[in-house]
Amino acid sequence: MTKRIKLRTLLVGGVITLLFAVLFSKIYWVQVVEADFWSDKARQVWSSSQTLKAVRGTITDRDGTVLAMDSAAYIVAVNPEVIHKLGTEDFVVSKLHLILGKPESELREIIAAKKEDGEYFTQREVRPEGFKIDKATHDRVVALTEELKKMKPKANDVGIYLLPETKRYYPKDTSAAHVLGYINKDGKAVGGIESYLNKELSGTEGKIKYERDGNGIILEDGTVEFVPSKDGSNVKLTIDADIQHYVEEAIQEVYDKYQPHSISAIAADPQTMEILGMANLPSYNPNEYWKSSQAGFFNPIVQSQYEPGSTFKIVTLSGAVEEGYFNPNAEYMSGSIKVSGKIINDIKRGGWGEISYLEGLKKSSNVAFVKLGYEMLKTDKLLQYIQDFGFGVKTGIELPGEIKGDVSIDRNIPRDVATVTFGQNVAVSPIQQVAAIAAAANGGRLLEPHIVKEIEDPATNKTVVKEPKVIRQVISKEASKKVSEYLEQVVSDGTGKNAYIPGYRVAGKTGTAQKVVNGKYSEDEFVVSFIGYAPADNPKIIVYVVVDSPNDKELGGGAVAAPVFKNIVQNSLRHMGVAPKLPDTDEETGANQKDPMVSVPDLNGSSLEQAKSKLDSRALKAEIVGKGKTVKQQIPASGTKLTLNQTVYLLTEERSELAVPNMRGSSLREALEICSLLGIQAVAEGQGFVTDQTLAKLNGKRVLKLTLAPPDTEESAEGDQSGEAGEEAPEDASEAKAESGR
Repeated sequence: MTKRIKLRTLLVGGVITLLFAVLFSKIYWVQVVEADFWSDKARQVWSSSQTLKAVRGTITDRDGTVLAMDSAAYIVAVNPEVIHKLGTEDFVVSKLHLILGKPESELREIIAAKKEDGEYFTQREVRPEGFKIDKATHDRVVALTEELKKMKPKANDVGIYLLPETKRYYPKDTSAAHVLGYINKDGKAVGGIESYLNKELSGTEGKIKYERDGNGIILEDGTVEFVPSKDGSNVKLTIDADIQHYVEEAIQEVYDKYQPHSISAIAADPQTMEILGMANLPSYNPNEYWKSSQAGFFNPIVQSQYEPGSTFKIVTLSGAVEEGYFNPNAEYMSGSIKVSGKIINDIKRGGWGEISYLEGLKKSSNVAFVKLGYEMLKTDKLLQYIQDFGFGVKTGIELPGEIKGDVSIDRNIPRDVATVTFGQNVAVSPIQQVAAIAAAANGGRLLEPHIVKEIEDPATNKTVVKEPKVIRQVISKEASKKVSEYLEQVVSDGTGKNAYIPGYRVAGKTGTAQKVVNGKYSEDEFVVSFIGYAPADNPKIIVYVVVDSPNDKELGGGAVAAPVFKNIVQNSLRHMGVAPKLPDTDEETGANQKDPMVSVPDLNGSSLEQAKSKLDSRALKAEIVGKGKTVKQQIPASGTKLTLNQTVYLLTEERSELAVPNMRGSSLREALEICSLLGIQAVAEGQGFVTDQTLAKLNGKRVLKLTLAPPDTEESAEGDQSGEAGEEAPEDASEAKAESGR
């Protein structure tokens, strides 16, 4: 018995001794042999890291007006567990549906979401409607949480959270949308400068990593790893926000009137090729990009190519002038010309008889340009000039998706070469066309177009400035001057007369080109355009307007596009401080060259056409009030002195029947006069000029609230509406290839 007890004791003691030996061996192995390994593992458990986000750089116009910036945003999240405990599911679903616009069925799915173990989730984000919401929506969600707290006063948590975030904000909404692009809700840059300069704008994320104890408190002697974030660079564009506004306002008017597939306009400084304004319709709002149709995101200015039609004649003209072939007084027989056995017709069947080449330019004669380009310059020189003017290659503008166009002309087919002289069998992008014609205007220098002016690194304050870049000298200064003089006559006495601006020398050319549809020239779809610059002797601005398929097929570039050009250029030159050169004061105009004020003529009893014509000759705008056809009263009265480009209101109906006109840009005195005339009570807020107006009713009477601001914050008044058709429609659209250039 005693022996057994001893054996058991020895056995148990041996097992315990063995276990301790194994335990001490393991401890030695862990703490000595693998000490470094387990120390690193422990640090990973103790350590905490945090990503430091970089601030995306701002985008501004040339004067520092902010066009894109980061701003505060919020993510809406819900706690299904808490909401079910409180029994507020139906109330929360109903309210969030109204606030966020998210379908109730989808909200119920989020609030009913459970883990694999059957327990409700404690946090679920409401996407996409509740992702990166703005301050106004944030405030409505806060109001909802306050309402829930009143319903459940004992609850510390009502199950709705607002998580801080940042989002990209575009203060001017749709303005310059195709230039800027946007940042989607997933943080990806799409289109425009946002995409093209995404690397520069994004910056670099940083991080901080530190050690903490079991309570989450940072250890004083712990290791800290810190990599600072680097904010993105700030980008200053060449865009002028005011000129951008003039461009957008002008194309909107034509887009509404003629309902084309699209309309595009570019304004640039021809001396530097800095883009001052660029816009297309249809467009989109980068703050709400998801609400727009796919067509609105396309930027035809760099992503489309067109047969330019007669605006391309400037290239042929420039080459002919440079080579000494263009004699403005020499005559030729207009109407038609035979090339390799095939007839090419002028836009007017039968032509105008024997006319000078200058007259042919003013009438946009195809025959004149076939003779100048095909017969005089000949194939090799003609195609060389087309290449030298920059066609067939990308311009290098800082926008994504630019195409190079198509100038692959078969020089062995005489008719194809001949029709290129007036803008057929060649496809160009609008930005290429602007760069080329700017070269003809600025002394013959082909410049690389730019939309980025400066890129500033906020950490170092180092700024990279984009300087004008000359690609090549295409024609001489002397030839450029002559081309401008000839194109000036197209505007003063030719197809471009609707682009004429009193007091300024304007040079330009109209274009009307038949579209190619399914490989054939369409009989009823046209691309109409106008390109020009001013002042012709020292250009400060060049503008190109392209209208794709306006609904009135009888109108050409002179009738549809030239008035848009006029509107943009007239407002822009005034904004740039380029004063018109008007004659000394006389009885007819009341204008004075040193003090450009004009007298308002007596318009009472005049037809609207007569009134518009009289105002236009004095560089004044007409705002029609009413639906009549005769002026019954005018504001201001005849004899009043106004500065150029101010508005005269033409009343065509009785006061009781009149709608309230748009008075943005008017002085308070003018606005009060109009309100008095219409029998409307006016309430003014602020000082300066009218920037906004709101019509309401008080005790059955109309009351107009006027918001005013000083001139430096004043929104530009709307552009004038003028111009009749300046070109002749083709008599027979079946002569497609012969009659596309106007």
